[in-house]
Order: sequence, then C-alpha cells, then structure tokens
Amino acid sequence: MLAVSRTGFYCWLRSPLSDREKEDKRLLELIQYSYEASGRVYGSPRIHLDLREMGELVNVKRVARIMRDNGIRAVYGYKKPRGIYGRPSIISANRLERQFTFSQSDQAWVTDITYIRTWQGWLYLAVVIDLFSRKVIGWSMQPTLAKELVLDTLLMAVWRRRPIHSVIIHSDQGSQYGSDDWRRFCKQHNLEPSMSRRGNCWDNAVAESFFSSLKKERIKKRIYKTRDLARADVFDYIEMFYNSIRRHSYLGGVSPEAFEAASF
Repeated sequence: MLAVSRTGFYCWLRSPLSDREKEDKRLLELIQYSYEASGRVYGSPRIHLDLREMGELVNVKRVARIMRDNGIRAVYGYKKPRGIYGRPSIISANRLERQFTFSQSDQAWVTDITYIRTWQGWLYLAVVIDLFSRKVIGWSMQPTLAKELVLDTLLMAVWRRRPIHSVIIHSDQGSQYGSDDWRRFCKQHNLEPSMSRRGNCWDNAVAESFFSSLKKERIKKRIYKTRDLARADVFDYIEMFYNSIRRHSYLGGVSPEAFEAASF
C-alpha cells in the first residue's frame, strides 16, 4: 500500500535512524560538551574550532544547523533594556575596539575576573593577558571581589614586564576597574584604561577564551575541596602548562612562551 518492500521495512525497524542522523546525534553530544564547557558563550564558529581541535572533520554550517535544530545558542550576557545594551563606558573609552592582534609585546593587555567553586566558597581569579602572545603575565586569586584582586594582578604584570612605552589595559565595566585606586595605579605606571561596552562579552573575547580553556581543560566542572587546592591547581595550569607548554592555534601551534622567545 505504501510501496515499501518487506525487507526495507524490517531494515528500518532495526535501524530507524539514517547514517547522517546518527552522525548528527554523535556530533550533538560533542557540541553540547563544548557549549557547556564555554559557559554557554560559544556560538557555532568557536564550537566548530573546538571540534576541529578534537579531530572532527565537520563543516561549520553543519554545526550551526545542529545547534539551531536543538535550540543551542550563545548567551551574550543579560538582556538589557532597549537603549542601554552596548552603551559605551562613561569611565573609559573602548580603545581596543576588538583589535586583538598586535605586532609586539606590551602594546595591549586584557584583564578579567572569573570564579571557581570550592566547598569553602567561591575563589575569584583575575588575570592579565598580553595580546601579542596570549601569555598570562599577571594573576591573583582571592576569596572576595575586593579591589585588591585586580590591583595585585596588574602589579604582577607590571613587575614582570616592566613596559617602557604606554600600554592599553582593557577590561569590562566591573566596579573594580572603575575605582579611583585602579585609575591611579594605571596613571602611575603609564597604562591606558580601556573598557568594553556594557554587557558585551565579545569586546573582551581573549580573556573569555582563556577562562573557557581553563575550565574545559583543568577545572572540568569540579568543586574543589578547599581554596588552597584550587589555587594550587590553577597555578599549575597557568604557569606549568598554559604559558609554557600548551599549543595555541592562534600562535601557529606553539605555546605563548615559545612564541615570545621566537619573536625576540
């Protein structure tokens, strides 16, 4: 009646999904892993890069289709009232303007804060990253979001790099980056503050990308027993792996330290 052969019908019963549908289902699991590991901020282009690094030969359009079919979409931040979202900072101009490529070290740095869960409570991590090499040149971990968290991080970066010329230091609009102490410190050390537009995480995408790598490759959604254990593990990731060993696709497959060494 339906012009379907008996053999074809029983074959369908045994394997109702086509080979393409099975492959889409397999890819969906990998896409969901990448999406959740990024804190749900990755869209299809970045997830596609994650899959490529896993060795998956898949087209970015297919990734976008699977995400669309399953209601997976990047979360760009809290929804703001009309006319406020994306508004420029009234404290510091956005001097970076999503220019993340520089020809020399210590021309522009980015900084941001993330949080790590422990059974003792939150542990906050702040980092400063050089946009030339993507090296983490300053970091600090504290149990609170007090201004000392970001000041200690920036102090480490200045102490390590001792820049001769003015450096752009780009951040989001967190209160720590708008404090008088922050602005005073920047002025004393020849740093030019720059701020993302309100609610726009892509204006500080390099820092977001580092945090995503940290959480995917090391933290992996675990809850540390103590803050000290978390500090030790994050220190090991930054100094013993990410800066010195981890291959970075942006740098042509070498680590930040190797990239800097080859540039001097």
